[in-house]
Amino acid sequence: MTQPEPEAKIGLWTATALVIGNMIASGIFLLPVTLASYGAISLLGWLGSSMGAIALALLYGNLSKLVPNAAGGPYAYTRAGMGEFAGFLVAWGYWLSIWCCNAAIVVTFVSYLTVFFPELATNPSLAVATALATIWFLTWVNSRGIRSAGVVQVLTTILKLGPLVIVAVVGLFYIDTSHFVPFNASGQSDGAAITATITLTLFAFLGLESATVPSTSIKNPGKTIPRATIMGTLVTMAVYVLGSISVMGILPPEQLKLSNAPFSDAAAVMWGEGARGWVALGAIASTFGALNGWILLQGQIPLAASRDSLFPAVFGRLNSKGAPAIGMVIGSVLISALIFTNFTKGLNDTFTFAVLLGTVTVLLPYLFSAAAFALMIMEQGSRQKGNATKLVLAAVAFAYSIWAVAGSGQEAVYWGFIAILCGVPFYVWMKRVRQPHTATQ
Repeated sequence: MTQPEPEAKIGLWTATALVIGNMIASGIFLLPVTLASYGAISLLGWLGSSMGAIALALLYGNLSKLVPNAAGGPYAYTRAGMGEFAGFLVAWGYWLSIWCCNAAIVVTFVSYLTVFFPELATNPSLAVATALATIWFLTWVNSRGIRSAGVVQVLTTILKLGPLVIVAVVGLFYIDTSHFVPFNASGQSDGAAITATITLTLFAFLGLESATVPSTSIKNPGKTIPRATIMGTLVTMAVYVLGSISVMGILPPEQLKLSNAPFSDAAAVMWGEGARGWVALGAIASTFGALNGWILLQGQIPLAASRDSLFPAVFGRLNSKGAPAIGMVIGSVLISALIFTNFTKGLNDTFTFAVLLGTVTVLLPYLFSAAAFALMIMEQGSRQKGNATKLVLAAVAFAYSIWAVAGSGQEAVYWGFIAILCGVPFYVWMKRVRQPHTATQ
């Protein structure tokens, strides 16, 4: 049998690009439209969700030091702090959310391509073929090893950040302050409006834990992961907040509420109609890069669980490049199935179900990671310096995660809970399969 090559490892900048690239997908390009009905008070919502994201970034930074070289990130931390069953639930939920959300990302990618290829909007077969080709091309890229995937991630992160940063920074000089009046345009109380906008914006930070997942493939993970996680979160936060300020200040509220591409419309105001195209290219690069990063994690999570005998052994097999190619392929097969259901008439509800499923199940690791961190700190005892502050950090991260779950809506929480429970028989089966092997040993 061919032995895997020594695995190449990625450094700080590639790990940071993974964090930024997985967080910045398609949401930021449309969120200003959603927030327009609330007015300038939505900027406080951004700040609130940013503080929660920073708390989670600090949480994962601390966990990566407490449990170094732990492949699987949230799964590994939960297993170390709360045991095997809790770790399995996190691995199951995280893996489920990845391939569900990847289906949504690739469909969004194809929709942005319609700016340059309008026939994609009217030819479902061509749209399906384009989506599948994208999925399988990036699966192939990631099967070539983490270094190849990292190169794509760095390039697409640069391409996506370019238009966003230019609009966000240069747009500050085009702001019309009258667009921020009234401060609260929602008709709700200030508290209710801030709560609503925090709920709307907090999902834009999902993926901040990305650098923790392939930890064994990162150089000096004890230092690199905390730095990449915090740097990536801060850069993303700055882009989100400044971008929202600029777009809201450039476009009148009435126009912003009806916009299909607010960043493109803002660029057109500043530099003319020709600027729309390069902003659309930024959106395409954004979704493409996010898809690349999440396909990377698509193989890493089941790989880590398989090595602990919580997922079938097939997920733990590495190819000659040291990549969990079979695990990636299995995930991409599931994504392909969801794409078919989305583009088949009468089955759109199935795709909506998958999106709801992915939204809640990706939040489960945050809750368990915060709880696991608190348990690890309490086991160290209160005499160790800084532990009281770390417990406060765990409490803030847990509260933020609960808020995120509650903000997902009753239907999403309902189906997400059922999806998590569906993993329990799978866990029982894996335990039963392991028993003869354990008895033999």
